[in-house]
Amino acid sequence: MNDLYQLLDSGNLRKLEQVGQYRIVRPALNAFWAPALPQSEWDRADSVFCRKNDGSGGWSKKLPEAWIITYAGFKIKVKPTNFGHLGFFAEQYVNWGRFAEINGEGRNMLNLFGYSGLGSMAMARSGAKVCHLDAAQGMIEWGREIQQLNPDVPNTIRWIADDVNKFVKRELRRNSQYDLIALDPPTFGRGNKGELWKIEADLLPLLEMCKALHRPGRPFTLVLSSHSPGFSILVLERLVAQVFGNKGEFDSREMTIPESTGRELPAGICLTWKGRI
Repeated sequence: MNDLYQLLDSGNLRKLEQVGQYRIVRPALNAFWAPALPQSEWDRADSVFCRKNDGSGGWSKKLPEAWIITYAGFKIKVKPTNFGHLGFFAEQYVNWGRFAEINGEGRNMLNLFGYSGLGSMAMARSGAKVCHLDAAQGMIEWGREIQQLNPDVPNTIRWIADDVNKFVKRELRRNSQYDLIALDPPTFGRGNKGELWKIEADLLPLLEMCKALHRPGRPFTLVLSSHSPGFSILVLERLVAQVFGNKGEFDSREMTIPESTGRELPAGICLTWKGRI
């Protein structure tokens, strides 16, 4: 099929991806090794994203504004952005599969920093009622477009564009309760009204608010992923243990993307905490 996504190769701080019918090259700043495929395969790329020292960047050749691919059980509307993103993070596929396999009937789930909503759609597939939050209204609209491409996803997602801290505080005032909360916080970000997010200052207070949103007497699950330098698995485990205690069950791992070469590209870390509070 020519609509599939596949990581073909990585090396020399770059990754070679087949995104449907288009082959692209993007930065992979932890790929210090040599590529496995010959240069001729890399030379077939339709476009290369180059990032400048100031953080800006651009594509070497113009790509379509959008196209549809298939990946990890979803139809996804891809849009190459001017900061090198496509609209999904391929390393999250394990989490999507785990969300979908949960018996979500009667459960409430919250997806913070939810981006284009594939995690939220996987939660909805489990039968849960889902609240999806992202600071950017554009990402909410993009997520709704993707949901339309996947008619098997139940219409049980509440799409919210808001600053994460403001929203969670409002949920606490409403006495909202959740059985599972997932969050993939950025290192730095801004809310829809310019509110600042800095992971080193804001993550711990947010975890404390997440704890206060749990449904009493029921098992609770926290899924926390990170791509921030300095936030190792041990760091995340200690922060979560400080808030939720040591009695729960930890499942921590490095997130990776499988390559066609048989290797895997590391792409962040993730921990899951399960327990009763």
